[in-house]
Amino acid sequence: MSVWKLRLSMIATLAVIIGLSTLVFTVILSLIGSFSLLTLGVLVAGFNVLQWLFAPYIIDALYRVKEVPEHENPKLHEIVRNLSKRSGLKTPRLMLAHIPIPNAFAYGSPIAGTRVAVTSGLLKTLDYDEIEAVLGHELGHLKHRDVQIMMFVSLLPALFYYLGYSLMLSSMFEQREESSLAPLLGIGFMVFSWILNIFTLYLSRLREYYADRHSASVVDEGAQKLSVALAKLVHATRGMGKARKRIQHLSAFKALFIVDPDRAESDSITLSRMRTTDQKLVQEILSRKLTTMDKILEIFSTHPNIVKRLRALQELS
Repeated sequence: MSVWKLRLSMIATLAVIIGLSTLVFTVILSLIGSFSLLTLGVLVAGFNVLQWLFAPYIIDALYRVKEVPEHENPKLHEIVRNLSKRSGLKTPRLMLAHIPIPNAFAYGSPIAGTRVAVTSGLLKTLDYDEIEAVLGHELGHLKHRDVQIMMFVSLLPALFYYLGYSLMLSSMFEQREESSLAPLLGIGFMVFSWILNIFTLYLSRLREYYADRHSASVVDEGAQKLSVALAKLVHATRGMGKARKRIQHLSAFKALFIVDPDRAESDSITLSRMRTTDQKLVQEILSRKLTTMDKILEIFSTHPNIVKRLRALQELS
């Protein structure tokens, strides 16, 4: 997928999300009036904005994240500084998450500033060339303001879900004739929130491709290095079932990761029979055919299928 097609796809997806939301808001206003909708909208929007502002502190606590002093890992600091300069970004704070699952993520807010984190598992799994490619991807998320954009689009499904839920709940306690319509409206709004969420997940996958492209553009041989890194990360996550279960309750933040830990088991089945050299591993993944189940599972994922993702990187290299 070319960069222009990728950008057009993202713009079109955003337009669909906003357009459908505006249409349904208009219908809601005509059916139930503006006051209750406005109250609920303010509450949901306010909660999401506060979550965005303070999320870095929540993430630090949940993932046991600490800032990495430069004297502890000067080479990693140098990589982040160099890539930030190439990306035209202010150097973010370098963080270490003390969890065994190999991964990395970028996050931040106007209050906390920007941060890029690697896990202890990632440092044990990849060499520095591959870590550089992973960090290039994460800086791509900061460059493209993905945290802010995904926060905005995720707000809309949440708003419709809670609107539907409140209508269903209120109908249980009100005896007015018009309340008989409320449960149906509530179910309709909850279904619509699910539809919007499908578009939101699609946008998230597009932005992963976009961040991969950024890594390829700022890292020497970045596409090849990132391909090897992704294959090794998915393979290394295999067998870490207990570790993944411990962070399942943090699914609201899994879109931050460079690979989706929830998909690691299914993706690693592909890789389990292919463990030879790193380069051969990538080539064997690229030759694999996607099944119908692979395509269905991808619809409900924040990240692209590993095979499609590596094929896109192969085109760049």
